[in-house]
Amino acid sequence: MTRWITIIVLSIALIGVGVWGYKENQDKNAVLVQAENSYQRAFHDLTYNIDLLHDKIGSSLAMNSRERLSPQLAEIWKIASEANSDVGQLPLTLLPFNKTEEFLYDIGEFAYRTAVRDLEKKPLSEEEIKMLDQLHEKSGEIENELRKVQNVVLEDNLRWMDVQLALATNDEVGDNTIVNGFKTVEKSVEGYEGSVMQTGFGSSGAEKSFRHLQGDNISEKEAKKVASNWLEQVDINKLTLTKSGKGADVPTYTASFQNGKRNGYIDLTEKGGHPLTIMISRPVKEANISLYEASEKAKEYVKGLDISELELVESSQYDKMGVFRFLYTENDIRFYPDSIVVKVALDNGEVLGMSARDYYNFHSERDLNEPEITLEEARDKVNPNVKIQEHHLSVIENDIQEQVLCYEFLTTMENTTYRIFINASTGQEEKVETLKKAEMKFNQEV
Repeated sequence: MTRWITIIVLSIALIGVGVWGYKENQDKNAVLVQAENSYQRAFHDLTYNIDLLHDKIGSSLAMNSRERLSPQLAEIWKIASEANSDVGQLPLTLLPFNKTEEFLYDIGEFAYRTAVRDLEKKPLSEEEIKMLDQLHEKSGEIENELRKVQNVVLEDNLRWMDVQLALATNDEVGDNTIVNGFKTVEKSVEGYEGSVMQTGFGSSGAEKSFRHLQGDNISEKEAKKVASNWLEQVDINKLTLTKSGKGADVPTYTASFQNGKRNGYIDLTEKGGHPLTIMISRPVKEANISLYEASEKAKEYVKGLDISELELVESSQYDKMGVFRFLYTENDIRFYPDSIVVKVALDNGEVLGMSARDYYNFHSERDLNEPEITLEEARDKVNPNVKIQEHHLSVIENDIQEQVLCYEFLTTMENTTYRIFINASTGQEEKVETLKKAEMKFNQEV
């Protein structure tokens, strides 16, 4: 009897294991099918968008109407963005494909910057037409290569999951049509970068980043000392130092520490030892100090940067943190690109973060033109439904990444605060920002 009970129990267990294994296999297959469908959709969308991109660029070259050219360029920007998104959804992370992605970014950037400007006053230059022609030619080459890959994929019913496996295992034994096709696409774009640089247009902008940094290169020993000074409660011997690798926009040292629930890091430039980013993480208790008191702590902290012309322009409270934005000012002109943000804990006033990356990236001597319109003329350009509270002269970076001098108006309408920038040369409304109520506590007790 016992023997039969044992046999029945084992049989039931075996059936259960079989059912469980079958279900697990079914679930696994369902996930694989879903991933495969997602990859196939992204690939065919990419091919379609490249086709469309090539056609749209060709149409823009044939246009003679500036009224139609701006919308056409805006459409090109949209399609290029979608194509780049399609690339990001394909399993190509282990396949060098950065030049093609940069190419798509270049198309979008060029189209957007051209579409938003007044083409009546500033039509396409000969260099820009040449650039557009090169983009058209190169997009045609990519279109042809992708069409070849698509044709084989459809005819031979190739699977993207095999591509992912081949890339992950570095398997080059077989002839992987999809991988080889994308390598050909990438190779076809290699000659593009040189021609782009000749026209003065490029996507990386790395050669322009942090080009005005002051000071001599510091050693690892000096970097640890500087880092310890900024991380006030951290012993120099508790810091771990690493150096940035090749290809970084600016050579840096990163000093980090770990002490129980308290940890953090600081990024320092190798040239000059300037702090770019400071971040400290710890549990923050209930607020014991006001936002104004925290702002005074932030002001004292940024004095360590030895930048005398900093002005606190925004004070915000997020839960148990005060966040403060400082701008470089010169001759009563605010420079928004040259900004520094400081984060202060409201339990004890400790500075838990600072970002000075924008300041060191953009700060330089500027040769600004005098305003060509008066303050009153700029006021007339502001929406009459808003109430102007303050005004300043400010430099901002506009939509096409040009630094322009503006009249800045701090305004309110229906309990909402807006910052409006009017170009001091053209009178054009460059930018409108909506500010949260918490951001309007300018150096006030709360």
